[in-house]
Amino acid sequence: MIAPRRCAAMTQRGDARAAAISVLQLRTVLDNEPAVTLSELPPRTPVVVESVQDQAPNDPVARRLRELGFVAGEAVEIVARGPFGAEPLLVQVGFTRFALRRAEAARVRVAAAEATA
Repeated sequence: MIAPRRCAAMTQRGDARAAAISVLQLRTVLDNEPAVTLSELPPRTPVVVESVQDQAPNDPVARRLRELGFVAGEAVEIVARGPFGAEPLLVQVGFTRFALRRAEAARVRVAAAEATA
């Protein structure tokens, strides 16, 4: 798995070649591991929601995430990360943005977005 901080640092430095390699590695990880969580992704990586995991029966946090729009097939991406400990995460679902804790984002399983022609 690619460390999100490393990928973000490469793109912030302007190292385009290294960033392109990292994006290819990330695409490979997403293609090979369908069980990637939203909290593991670097910013500005378009993905699609697969599911929201319940940690307990009738989990109120998972239910609330689904109510906010984190449903299967919905496009989502991390827009930015907070300054300290990379928390909170600014996540965009459709045209709406939410601030999520890393623990909340870890409940959202994502897959690679299908390329549109």
